[in-house]
Amino acid sequence: MTLGHDELTRPLGMETASRPRRRVAAPLGNLFAMAVAMLLLALAGYIVVVKDPYGGEPYAVATITRAKVEPPPVEAVDPPQARVVEGSPDIAPPNGQSAADIEKATGVRVVRGNGERAGGIVIQVPQTPIKLAVAPDKRLIERSRHGALPKLGPDGSRPADVYARPAPMLPAKTVGRIAIVMSGMGLSQSSTSDSIVRLPGEVTLAFAPYGAELERQVARAREDGHEVMLQAPMEPFDYPDNDPGPHTLLASGAAENLDRLFWVMSRFSGYIGVMNHMGAKFTASEAALTPVLKEFAARGLVVLDDGASARSLIPAVAGGLKLPAAKADTVIDATPKASAIDDQLARLEAIARERGVAVGTASALPVSIDRIAAWAKNLEARGFVLVPLSAAIAKPGRV
Repeated sequence: MTLGHDELTRPLGMETASRPRRRVAAPLGNLFAMAVAMLLLALAGYIVVVKDPYGGEPYAVATITRAKVEPPPVEAVDPPQARVVEGSPDIAPPNGQSAADIEKATGVRVVRGNGERAGGIVIQVPQTPIKLAVAPDKRLIERSRHGALPKLGPDGSRPADVYARPAPMLPAKTVGRIAIVMSGMGLSQSSTSDSIVRLPGEVTLAFAPYGAELERQVARAREDGHEVMLQAPMEPFDYPDNDPGPHTLLASGAAENLDRLFWVMSRFSGYIGVMNHMGAKFTASEAALTPVLKEFAARGLVVLDDGASARSLIPAVAGGLKLPAAKADTVIDATPKASAIDDQLARLEAIARERGVAVGTASALPVSIDRIAAWAKNLEARGFVLVPLSAAIAKPGRV
């Protein structure tokens, strides 16, 4: 019988050969394996907690580049409207120009932080000037020894009509129409430029025949929408102590007056008519005045009495010749002070309210330009419409 190694199977009292017993102590290899496992576990926890915020979940890394987004175009709106752009960022102007440079060049006005809507931008775009007919019109030109003179066209076209600024549309609740003619253009380049730029296009500009570069300045005025007139020098009572300039029309010089007039009329083209410069003595003489006004009528022009002389016969003689004519209701800057000019502008409004239309004249003085420009801004809000002289002048046959 084979004996087992278990003592329970061994016969009592008998010794059997036994195999050596193994020690129960844990081997060193097991301890080392346990240490390595614990180290790996700690390292995995560090990676999960510190190095991998996603806790071992799979993820990908991508690079995001901020693209430059062009702002949407802003639609132009006519004054007095304006567009408000909420939260618009400052946009760098092109070509290295500053915002002020662009505003000055284009007339666009940008107001940031207007106090009404935080972070908004108000953009005001000026109204595009009305385009007048090109001058000179070859149909309306007569050659003379002094230069080109205006004349009626073969089809009956009149310079007064062709070169005029179109009359504006009148609102339904218009209280009255007001026309203003600024004289003395062309004598001072700065005053002429200020008048062209700062005054509304409805203001008519009258050029003296003596300025330099008249054709260029007249063309610029018309490009900006101003219709123009010619000023003719006429004899005052204290002539020659008070001299209007070369080629003055004289009350006693009927034989020479037409030649002098043709010289004056040839200085530039594109005008709708003629107004007097001085001339209290000349305009009081029917004999001297009639041949000159006949020329205006025959050439399709209009005439304006500047309103400085109460003795002027221009309206009466023009009426007999069926020449379109007007007489200014007031000389706005007869007293060249701001308060006096404001008073005369208020008087124009009163006349327009009573009669439906009023005409005023002024010189191109800095104070006159300032006050008229400021007055015109809110004119329509008071129910009045500023119109060019051609839209306010009397029709043929009316005085």
